[in-house]
Order: sequence, then structure tokens, then C-alpha cells
Amino acid sequence: MKKTSVRRPDRMGGTRAVFGRLSPVRPWFRGQTPASLKADALAGLTNATIVLPQGVAFAIIAGLPPEYGLFTAIIVTIVAALWGSSRVMVSGPTTAISAVLFASLSGLAIPGSETYIALALALTFLVGVLQLGAGLAGLGGLIAFISHSVIVGFTAAAAVLIAVSQLGPALGLAAGSGGALDRLSEIALGIDALNTDAVIISAVTLASLIAATRINRRLPGYIIALVAGSLTAIAIGAGASDVAMFSPLDAVLPSFGLPELDMNTMGDLLPAAFAVAFVGLLEAISIGKSFAIRRGEAYDSNQEMVGQGLSNLTGAFFQCYAGSGSFTRSGLNAESGAASPMSAIFAAGFLTVLLILLAPFVRFVPVPAMSAIILYVAWKLINVAEIRHILATSRSETFILGATFLTGILSELDFAIFVGVVSSLAVFLNKSAHPVVAVGAPTEVNGRRVFVNAEAFDLPQCPQIRFVRIEGPLFFASVEHVEREFRRMEERDGFKTCILNLKGVGKIDLAGADFILSEARRARKRGNDLHLIAANPSVVNVLKRLHCLDVLGAENVHPHKSDAIRLAVARASDKICTFCEIRCFNECRGKPGAVQPAPTTSSRPF
Repeated sequence: MKKTSVRRPDRMGGTRAVFGRLSPVRPWFRGQTPASLKADALAGLTNATIVLPQGVAFAIIAGLPPEYGLFTAIIVTIVAALWGSSRVMVSGPTTAISAVLFASLSGLAIPGSETYIALALALTFLVGVLQLGAGLAGLGGLIAFISHSVIVGFTAAAAVLIAVSQLGPALGLAAGSGGALDRLSEIALGIDALNTDAVIISAVTLASLIAATRINRRLPGYIIALVAGSLTAIAIGAGASDVAMFSPLDAVLPSFGLPELDMNTMGDLLPAAFAVAFVGLLEAISIGKSFAIRRGEAYDSNQEMVGQGLSNLTGAFFQCYAGSGSFTRSGLNAESGAASPMSAIFAAGFLTVLLILLAPFVRFVPVPAMSAIILYVAWKLINVAEIRHILATSRSETFILGATFLTGILSELDFAIFVGVVSSLAVFLNKSAHPVVAVGAPTEVNGRRVFVNAEAFDLPQCPQIRFVRIEGPLFFASVEHVEREFRRMEERDGFKTCILNLKGVGKIDLAGADFILSEARRARKRGNDLHLIAANPSVVNVLKRLHCLDVLGAENVHPHKSDAIRLAVARASDKICTFCEIRCFNECRGKPGAVQPAPTTSSRPF
């Protein structure tokens, strides 16, 4: 007997893909030249001057000592650059993740304490594991299902909370505790204790930062502002008026250490880890994709997830907290002429040098100056133009934006992510369950005869044939809506032979096939018929597999609408055609009665 060979799944291909994503030898290594290295070095130096004060500011937002933000800007940046997919995106500490981390951990330990730091490192470890696992599992495409309005609403809520938390220190008052409303209430009650020197320092720092960024974005505006604020503090003798100053850094360079991975603690941190991991991936992939499209470069979401996961996983062992892609630093990197991920690696190296040189001067930086910088960062975090665009163009996206923002302000920031994701998926499912079902009729546009929406353009329709187009999936969730639209058409215009255009239908399941069969039987019971227009081979194969052709007949399934119209008109009642004055189809010229010549019908969809 002849042996039958059984084809086994190619497990080796999947294994090779995993090892390819984890390999430290990256494809962009081959493209390095002296010119590209020079361009990357210059871009890296510019980025290092920006991230030095940003790293301190973001660590403060996260409730961590300043050096942890700087360590994150070194270790996380290097690993994400090596294993990520984007050629210009710079990863490291970000405002949004810092805010989520603080919101998640501040209820479990006192911010800045040893316990809090240990929780932050354990959380970062979990985030890295989740992101790495998602990347290796190929889940990058799922991010596309989450509306961009989620991240817009979330970052706006984070910006408000960050600004409120820094308003007190900028005025020389206590930072307060609780939510945004509680903190504002505490500031209002303690306004009599406002420190005039702190206000002056904040104002000078903020004005210097705004002026520097307007003069030239490549200027180290944050450093200039901090120097201006520090000199102002010295000039007015702020130390004598109890203006708070930064403590010296406990360490200048990161050191290796194992995070405390207690199983009970890990279970408590898991919900927060999911929130931080999701925000980080959403930020990184959004930024990476936008720059890849802008620069005409390839981009792999799954590889980016691997890069982000490895960076956070590694960072947890080197005193780093969770990081992600930074739009500000990535934009500056691209504008500065970065040619490859080496620019981010150079930035981390230059930051290390700057940190060694400037660490002794941290004790001269007044807290109100850094608070002013964080207030500026919070303001820039709110995408006003995008919010206006969403409010003006889409009710569903406005709902997602509003739900995410209000939840972040009134409840917990990490819970806002959950609400935003659920709202986004609910809107997506609702749209999928309500595809466009429209009646078309031919009309003349620019000398050509095309099909358009008959109701929208108030066009006359054939008394015997109804031309219907569905735009969206025809599956179990949408069948009820489509059937309701068909009954509405019958109530308005009566029973007719239906030509159903399925070119806009990408998916048909068993429920969709049952609907088609039901409509065919319903039409034939009244002496009419159902014709399908289906050119997509996958749709035709589904119709065959679900036995639709057994009932309809192969002659009732057409690749072009002209074929369907020709057959439907030929079978139409000559008695009715004789007295019809509409004659909307070209094929009507072959029917009895007065014939009105018309140009050839276009095959373009309505």
C-alpha cells in the first residue's frame, strides 16, 4: 500500500520568528555608516539635554526619587532602541506612565519610601513580562482595535491631575493629597500661606522655558529654565524664606539589583501592571507608526512590543521604572537628523556623562522651578487640536474621549484606561452590528451614469427591482439590523425583486447565509427573486460552503452589477414595464413601451 504523508504544522517557522525577535543582532546594524553615526551623535546630544530635566520631572510625577527617572532614561532607552522597530523613536520615562504608576501605587505605600520603590520595580518587572509575552504571541494587531480617542482622553486626564499635583509646590504650598478636586480645595484653603518667592521662581522658570522653546526647539529649554529658576532663587535669597530645594542625588549611575517578587504582592500589582503595559504599548506603537509612515519606513508592531517588554524587564533590575516611547523626544530626534536607533543609544550615553558632571548642582535647584517645568509639561500633554477635531467630527469618538477623561478625573487613572478600552470596543462592536444598508439608483454625474444613494438624492426607483448595497460584515450581530432595514424598505416601497450588492461585505457567517436564504425564499414566495453581486472569491466560497447557491442557483450570483441588472430586467413583468416612465436602467430599452436612451451604466459603487 502507498503511504500517505501527513503534513505537519511548521513549528520551526514559529520558533525561528521568536528567536529572530529576540536576537541582539538587529537588521539596522548593516546600514551604519560614518555619516549616519555622526548624524545620530548630534541628535543624541540634543536629546540628552532635554531628557536630563525631564527625567527628574517624570520621576517626581511617579512619586520616585529623581535619579530613577534618569536611570530609566538610560537603561530603558538603550534596550528599547536595540530591540524596537522604530528607527527614530526614543523611549524612556513618560508623563502618562508616571501618572498611572503614581495612581496605582500611592494607595499601597508612601511615595518615595523604600516600600514604594520596591513596588515600583516589581510593577516594572510585571509590565515587562506582559509586554514581552504579548509581542512574542503576535498580539500587535489588537492595538488597532483601540480608538485613538482613548489615549487622547487619558493623557488629558493625566495632564490635569499632574498639573493640580504640582500647583501647590509651585506656589510654595503643600502638594496636598487625594483627587484633583480635593487638592484644589486644599490649595484654596491654604492660599493665605502662599510663598511670594516661590511664585517668582516659578514664574521666571516658566517664562524662560516658553521663551527658549519659541526661539528654537533645539535649544535645551528645560536646562535653561532650571538655571534661570535657580539663579533667581539665589538672587532673591529664597533659602531664607523657606523655599524648598532638592536633596542631593543618592546615586549617579544605576546599579544592578533583584526586584522583590513576592507572590502576594505580584497578585496585588497585576491589575496596575496591565494598565501600565497597555498605556505603554499604545503610546509606543502610536508614535512608532506615525514616524514610520511619515518617513516611509517599515514598522512591526510585534517587534516594538518585544522591544518595550525587554526594556522594562531589564530596567527592573537596574533601578528603572516602567517607560515607553516619548513623542516629544522622538519628534526632536527626527528633527535633529537622526538616521537610526543609534541616536537614542548616543542620547543615553551623553545623559550619563551629563549626569556625572551636573549631579553635584542638583541641590541648588528649587522645588518651585521643577514644579513650573512639570506644569508646562502637563499643558503640552493636552492635545487641544485633536480634542477639537474629535468633538467636531464624531459623536462616538467624543463619547469615548469623554468617558475616559471624566473617569480619570473623577475616579482612578488606571480605571480610566479600562473604561476607555471597553467604550472603544463597544463602539466598534456597535458599528459592526449596524452596517450601512442603502438603496441605490442610477443617475448622471459629470456625463457618466453612476449609482448613488436613492434616498439621499431623492431619485426615482424601478417599480419592480430594488438595488441594495451593504457596507460592513453580514454576521450574527448585524443580521437583525440588516433585516430591519429590509422590512423598512418593503413598508415604504412594497415588495420587489432585490439585487443585493455584497462587494462591501467582507465577512459572512452562518447567520448571514441564513438571512440570504430567508430573503430568497421570501421574495420567491411573492413571485419576485433575489440576485447577489459577489466578486470576492472568499465571499463566493463562503456562499458555496453554506449552501446558498443550492437555493439561489448559480445563475443568480453575478460578478458585476450589469449582469445582475440585465437578468433581473429581463425577468421583470412586461405588463408593468409597458406603462413605466421611470426606465432608470439602460437595460430597460429592451422592454416594451417608450424607450429613453441613456448612456452606459458605470460599475462604480454608490
